[in-house]
Amino acid sequence: MSQNPITAFDWRFTQRQELWLLLGIALVVLGAGLGLRDPWPADEPRFALVAKQMVESGNWLIPHRGSELYSDKPPLFMAAQAFFYTLTGNWRVAFLLPSLLAGLGMIALVYDLGRRLWDHRVGTYAAAALLCTFQFVYQAKRAQIDPTVCFFLTLANYGLLRHFLLGPDWRAYWLGCFAAGLGVITKGVGVLALLMFVPYLFARWQDWPGVARIQGSAGRWLLGVVFFVAATALWLAPMLYAVASEAGPEYRAYMNDILFRQTAGRYTESWDHHQPPWYYLGVIAFAWLPLALALPWTAPRWWQALKQRDARVLLPLAWIVLVVLFFTFPKGKRDVYIMPALPLLALLIGAQIEAIAARPWFRRVVLGFVAVLGSVFLLVGALAWSGHLERANRMVEQRGLESGGQMLWLFVLVVGAVALLSAVLLRARRSLLALALTLATLWLGWSFWAYPVLNDSTSAAAVMRRARELAGKDAELGLVAWKEQNLLHADQPVRDFGFVKPWHLQLAEAQRWQSEAPQQRRLFVLRSAFGACVDADKAQYVGHANRREWYLLGADAFRPGCDPTVQNAAGEGDVNAE
Repeated sequence: MSQNPITAFDWRFTQRQELWLLLGIALVVLGAGLGLRDPWPADEPRFALVAKQMVESGNWLIPHRGSELYSDKPPLFMAAQAFFYTLTGNWRVAFLLPSLLAGLGMIALVYDLGRRLWDHRVGTYAAAALLCTFQFVYQAKRAQIDPTVCFFLTLANYGLLRHFLLGPDWRAYWLGCFAAGLGVITKGVGVLALLMFVPYLFARWQDWPGVARIQGSAGRWLLGVVFFVAATALWLAPMLYAVASEAGPEYRAYMNDILFRQTAGRYTESWDHHQPPWYYLGVIAFAWLPLALALPWTAPRWWQALKQRDARVLLPLAWIVLVVLFFTFPKGKRDVYIMPALPLLALLIGAQIEAIAARPWFRRVVLGFVAVLGSVFLLVGALAWSGHLERANRMVEQRGLESGGQMLWLFVLVVGAVALLSAVLLRARRSLLALALTLATLWLGWSFWAYPVLNDSTSAAAVMRRARELAGKDAELGLVAWKEQNLLHADQPVRDFGFVKPWHLQLAEAQRWQSEAPQQRRLFVLRSAFGACVDADKAQYVGHANRREWYLLGADAFRPGCDPTVQNAAGEGDVNAE
């Protein structure tokens, strides 16, 4: 009998040692590159700027973006970044720590849930499968809200599944409800965890074995509602009190926007990211690789498990389907919206992976995936390195990479070479090891190699340093048509004139501000926002960053008698677009 390709690499670790080894590998992969880069657009500079202003102002309750209130998201994630800055004193480290800890937390929760519902081996495989998934690792290495809200939803599912399948466990149930509430004040979607009641009640109604027969008073069940509300009230109650205490109309507008427009309004009448109904099928097929490779083998096993009335499969699988359907109905769709379903999918695949890894065809598919991935990387890297890939040349020019572009393509070449070499040497029998080596090279190379190459052109660090040098260290800088990364990296006195305000109105206000002290004040302006009132020949070029051209304007750069509020900028675009 052939040896199982997974257990072939069992070095007789104890269960505790295997767990610590898994968490150690996860820490290396997810934490690699910590401190080597600044926040990158689109969302990272926005959240880091809000967190920085929390620290500087002492107002952690109602966040600001520059001089304006920021109502797109609740402040919990940004407050976590600010908290870690108070501990570390380093923004390059602090802004990524919430996502790193959320990623490690999800791996630990998936492991423990697999261990409790099946055994230690399943827990280990499920956690490892999650760590191998492209979207999970990519997002855990980004400073966006989604990994944090995904952690809270996973924690909520963890508590509810322990109660529904292994209970009664009222403390786990209350923990799940509380975590769902924390998910609400993180991004508003934490309530989705409570959809787990739907398959649970169905299984109870159909008298499925394996479902906990929970005999408890209504008060214990309702206490879950209390914990859910208590978690949401941690932010909601003081926010409402603060809004009621403030006389300014902008605070009431903030409350209405964050409670209604950014939640129910955004769901029912999506104003951006419009995608077709089948969009998430592509996300599952590609963003969830290589985990998705196992679906042709696991799906029939899940069907058999459902026919055998296995509630361990029904509850997580039904919740995954409900979440995907929930986000399918609105027009606005993004790949990260269904990311909370990924940990439970890894759990279900982890329960089957040892058996399907013994299938020759599965190993061949994994080997083919590694070979195709390596071939694509090698081909793209070679063409880009030699200058024969027009899209790569354009990217280098747009981002101002210059010589750094060659280093970037060398990284791509190395990943492709490692993948192909692993496929050739390890072949089908050890294709999972070839996959692990390829993914390790990809993520570690991305972190230690690509971060330093891309940082200055992707963040605004270099262009803001240049602006300071040109303006002079004692100059005051006014920002017009700015992005969050510009204010984040400004290390001199800065004045902004609004963020969502139309560019020509920002420019008019900035001109009046500059005229009060023309020798001391300079304007940092996006080229597209000049309009008819700025003489481009008198503008001082600062640099190129984030696919944009930036200039400094002195008072003499404005045409005499020209009013920017009348002479609106031709072709003015959405200042929030990345």
